[in-house]
Parts: sequence; structure tokens; C-alpha cells
Amino acid sequence: MNKIYLLLILISGSLSAQIKGVVKDSLTGNPIPYVNIWVENENIGASSEENGTFEIYTSEKSKNLIFSAIGFEKKIIKISESKEVKLKSVEYLLDEIVLSNSKETKQIEIGKTKNSISQAFDNGPKIVAKFFPYKSSYKATKYIKKVTVLTDSKIENATIKLHFYAVDSLGFPSKELLKKDLILTVKKGVNNHAFDISDLNLTMPKSGLFVGFEKLLIEKNKLETTITDFNSNTTKTQKKHYPFLLYNFVEKDFQFEYTGGKWSKQQKFNLDGSVSKMMINEPAINLILTN
Repeated sequence: MNKIYLLLILISGSLSAQIKGVVKDSLTGNPIPYVNIWVENENIGASSEENGTFEIYTSEKSKNLIFSAIGFEKKIIKISESKEVKLKSVEYLLDEIVLSNSKETKQIEIGKTKNSISQAFDNGPKIVAKFFPYKSSYKATKYIKKVTVLTDSKIENATIKLHFYAVDSLGFPSKELLKKDLILTVKKGVNNHAFDISDLNLTMPKSGLFVGFEKLLIEKNKLETTITDFNSNTTKTQKKHYPFLLYNFVEKDFQFEYTGGKWSKQQKFNLDGSVSKMMINEPAINLILTN
């Protein structure tokens, strides 16, 4: 029995290999933290640590890894070539900015739902996005002052990354609206965090925008617990990354998720090919606009 058990361990261990590497700036050689890393077309992801190192487990050694970070060109390379990955920085052509003083005499919160019951669960290695359509009434409060995020964390000071995406002609999330990563810290427990982002000078685009939540799969965010099965008298270690994002169960036309290095759109199609509304788990993220 012991020989069979050992054989099963060796076989299962060989099915998933641990890939280690480091991500660096190709110009300076400095490590790049919080890089988004995916096995191409697979729901297997990782994040680089503050020192640029990363670990990812996959049995698909012949596949590609996709590396992406704000301020750097996306890179796709073979897993076998990922021991040291160098990303090339990009220069942004800044749009002409018309500076004006915001009065902040009024503000509105958008994205609120009638369903006040939120559920927290592990959203896995993916970026989930919430769409905020534009309304003509926002003209009087065009500045994005705050973003609120509802999370549940079992560790103190968990680190997350938020994205703001423009909308392309097909309605998909497209280019990042920020020029650098927005890294934020959330408290332990169930909390609704309000982050002041007025210094980013974001205004509500007339095409709307997406806000994406990315849980960083780093050691700082990992919590290991030991679970005992008293029936079989065995124990195992369970690993989870925090925080969990809370979701509202609402009716929407579509939902977007970023996994495997690309965006996917979920819709409900009728027999005649038309699209109808569906119930989805929508991220509990809101925006506060001001004038």
C-alpha cells in the first residue's frame, strides 16, 4: 500500500511542474513587481513579487506565457525561455490635458445596485471587470473622485490592483486609462473601501469605462490552513490568496473576464440568435463622481 501511495504522489507531482523566473526592465535591469502572468489560453495565472520573481505551476510545458504590466509592452514567450524575462518600457503619447479646477460642491455615486446582499468567493486567477455606462447627467459631475471596493480578507493589509479600461468599438475593455499601476491595500475583515483617486485626473469618458479588479497572487496575500479529514485521518494544506472580492447577483446584458491572456465576453443567446439579459455575479465596485 505504501509503495502504491508513493507512486501516486510521484505521478501527480510530475503532472504539474513548477516554473520559476524573474521579470526585469530591459533598459534598467530593475525587477518589475506585480506583473500579470498567464499560461496562454489557460486559466492558470500568477503575479510577480516585489522583487520581480514569480512561480507558476503548469503541466503544459510546450505552451506560452503571457506577461503584461502597465508601462511595458506585452510579451509572449515559451515557458522554456521564462527563467529571466525582460519587458520593454513604452512611452505614452499623452493626450492634451485641459486643466480646470474641480469645485467638489456636489457628488454622486454610480454603480449601486438594488440588491444589497453581496457574496464573497474566490474569483481565481482572473481580472473581473464592471462596466460603467455614460449618462448625459454625468456632464455636471465628470470627475472621478473615488472608487469603492467591497472585499473580505482574512489577512491584514492585503494588496490588490485596480484597472481602468477604455471601451473599444466592439464594447470590449481596451487600453488602460492609467499610466502606472494602481496598487492599493485593504483591511482585514469585510469592508467597503473608498479610495480617493482624484489625483489621477480621470474623467468619465462618453463611451463609458470598465473598472477591473485584480487579486495579486503573491506570497504576502497567501494564507495556508491545515484541514483534517477525521474519517480518513488525513490532513492537507489549503492555500488561498486574499482578499476575496464581493459580488452582487444582478441582471445584466453581458459580463467580461480576463483569463488566459485575453478578454472573454459572456452573453445569453436565445434560439433565434437574439441576446437577452442574464443573472451574473457583478463585482461590488462603485464610482463617486464630483464636479
